[in-house]
Amino acid sequence: MKPEEVAGYLREHPEFFEHYADMLAEIYIPHPHGGRAVPISERQILTLREKNKQLEGKLREVIQFGEENDAISEKVHRISIALLAASDIRGVLNAVYLNLREDFAVPHVTLRVWRANGHGELPEFGPVSDASREFATSLTHPYCSGHAMVDTAGLFGEASTHLRSFSYVPLRDRETFGLLALASEDPQRFYPEMGTLYLTRLGELVAAAIMRHLPKA
Repeated sequence: MKPEEVAGYLREHPEFFEHYADMLAEIYIPHPHGGRAVPISERQILTLREKNKQLEGKLREVIQFGEENDAISEKVHRISIALLAASDIRGVLNAVYLNLREDFAVPHVTLRVWRANGHGELPEFGPVSDASREFATSLTHPYCSGHAMVDTAGLFGEASTHLRSFSYVPLRDRETFGLLALASEDPQRFYPEMGTLYLTRLGELVAAAIMRHLPKA
C-alpha cells in the first residue's frame, strides 16, 4: 500500500486504534528534532507542545499589538481634547505641534493651509506651491515614504537635508484645503507599508479644528 492509502484508511477507520491499542504502544517513530526514536504517544505530546508554543507566541503578539494600539488611542484622545480646548487658530496650531512632537515623538511637523480667508500673518497660511496643492489633493489617504515627495525645503527649511522618512496627511473639508507633513531623521519612522488608520484620524481631527476657526468665505 502507498503511504497515502494507509493515511486515508486510518482517517476513515478511527476504530482501528481501539482494536490495536497495544500495537500503538510498540510503535516508535523518529524524534522531531533528530536523535532517538520515541513512542507515538510521546511524539504526540511533543507535537502538542510545539503547537502550544506557537499559540503562545501569537497570543503575545496580539497582546503587544493591543497594548500599542491602546497607547496610540490614548495619545489621539489627548490631542483631540487639546484641539477642542483651543480658542483660536493659534491655539489649534500650538496643540498640533506640541502633541505631535512631545506625545507622538515626531521631531519635524509642519502644516500648510491654502484656504486663507484671513490669518495671512501666520506662516502656515503663506504661499504654497502648486505641486504641494496637487500632491495633497491627489492623496486618498496619508502617504508614508522614505523619500520627500514635494517641496521639502519649503516645508521643513534647513532640516530638510537631514530628513530620511516622511508622512503626508491631506486636510479636507468638502475639498482638500491643507497638508500636514511629518518627518524624521530615522528612516524607519515612516515607511510605505505602515498602517495609516491613526494618521487618517489625526488628519480628520486637525482639519475639523482648523475649519472651526477659519473665517467664513
